[in-house]
Order: sequence, then C-alpha cells, then structure tokens
Amino acid sequence: MNAYDFDQTVFFPDSSYCFVMYCLKHHTRAVLRAMPGAALAGIKVLRKRVEVKELKEKTFAFLRELPDVDEAVRAFWEEHRENLASWYLEQKRPDDLIISASPEFLLRPIAEELGVRLLATRMDKRTGRITGANCHDEEKVRRFREAYPEERVEAFYSDSLSDSPMARLAERAYLVKKNGIVPWPEQD
Repeated sequence: MNAYDFDQTVFFPDSSYCFVMYCLKHHTRAVLRAMPGAALAGIKVLRKRVEVKELKEKTFAFLRELPDVDEAVRAFWEEHRENLASWYLEQKRPDDLIISASPEFLLRPIAEELGVRLLATRMDKRTGRITGANCHDEEKVRRFREAYPEERVEAFYSDSLSDSPMARLAERAYLVKKNGIVPWPEQD
C-alpha cells in the first residue's frame, strides 16, 4: 500500500482550516462563539502549556451549534473537492491509505468518494472532542500498526518532516512541496 498525509500533500492548503473558514461563512455565529476559547488555547500551545489536541477541540467546539454537521461536511466537499492534488488523483490506487491529523468525520466522505482507506484524528462531530490522541507524528505509526499489523507501506508522501516516523516505516518516502515531489531527506 501507499500511504499519504492529507493536508498540503493530497489537499491544498489545509482541510481543517478550510472547513472552519467555510463554516465561518455559512454558520458565522457558531464559529465566532468558539473563537475566544480557541484563541486562548492557541496562546497556551505557543507557551507549551497545553497540547495541540486542546486547541483543536476548542476550535471545533462550534460543531455543537451546527444544525447538521453531515450536511455542512457534504456541502464543504462539494465546494472544495477541486483542492485535491491532480498528481495524487492520477496515481491513486484502491489500497491507498490517507493518514492524517485532520478530523476523521471531515475526511471520511472524501476518502469514501476516492475509494481509499482512512486513519485520522477521532473527533466527535457533535462536540469537537477528540477520543484518544491527535493522529500526528508517532501516533500515525501507532495507529497504522494497530489497524494494519501485517501490511507494509511501499511509499509514503507528506509535506512535513514531522511525519518522519511514517517515512521511516515506509520502503520509500517522498516530501511533497508545491513545486514537486522529492525523495525524503536523510535524517540523522
């Protein structure tokens, strides 16, 4: 199988950011009510007092006020499907795995449409609360091994060196940048 980070790899720029901006436009009050808590959590993350998980939960707290989260996600993908990278669509295989820190409820519909597997951050779409760890860094490897203990990753693609744990797991790894795809840099 090939495994892919999602944001800024298969989708540009970032699906969570785009979804929050989409909801700000279509559900303005709900998002604005969540922003003070998200801003405070953002400051705490910068000061290393809390983990990114708390920032994500505070940011997505607006989900509690959406009348129909599934409909918002459906409409979001209708508008943002064009942000998928054409290079990925050209090489996509049915055994591909998208592994992402973005919320699973947000990525599930597009993964199903693409016909690929998905591992992502488990977030309650009604509350914004995350179950378990944010699917990032070493957590991606842990989740992969838990879900697919017998499978190997032929190639891994990501835009971020923070995904080095997954890159080390793969037979080949590639760094995706706007101007192209290059072999993963050697790490000390």
